[in-house]
Amino acid sequence: MVSMLVCYGTGEGQTAKVADRIVDVLAERDHDTTAMNVADVPPDFAIEEFDTVLVGASIHVGKQQSAVREFVDDNHDALASRPTAFFQLSISSAGPDEERRAEAAGYADEFLETIDWQPDHIGLFGGALRYSKYGFLKRLLMKRIAKDTTGDTDTSRDYEYTDWAEVAAFANDFAAFVEGRFGVASSGDGQARIE
Repeated sequence: MVSMLVCYGTGEGQTAKVADRIVDVLAERDHDTTAMNVADVPPDFAIEEFDTVLVGASIHVGKQQSAVREFVDDNHDALASRPTAFFQLSISSAGPDEERRAEAAGYADEFLETIDWQPDHIGLFGGALRYSKYGFLKRLLMKRIAKDTTGDTDTSRDYEYTDWAEVAAFANDFAAFVEGRFGVASSGDGQARIE
């Protein structure tokens, strides 16, 4: 069994939902997995207690949460010394438009280059439009963005674009990578074994 931390930043809760799904997939593979919002990480938190770390963020106006950036900066050496993954949610990743998807990839590339972090795996997922959680100005801004990306401009409802099969595949791929690194096999019956 490998201990895994899934640490994330979230705006309206979609990244938290994705983190929870990743935790479920990793737990099904018999790993000891913990999810934590970066906003709740205590100052004396010891990332070194985990064998591997996944970090998630959502995009808002082209940027990830500053708390995610701070978490990675504060734990840079620990992240560099263990298997890691990064996942990002954005509306740009949701549609079939290759230009928009490339834009989302660019946000991730810029973030990782700026903080000088090279995770082993990267996942880019569609996020959500939570019109019901936005204030008046943010609702107008998001409606304008949605008009160009998804076309979902009915502010009387929320929209979810996350491909859950894609999230599960990302988690399984990362788990397989980690299992290979640690020589651990998942038995599928709640017991992990060293090979």
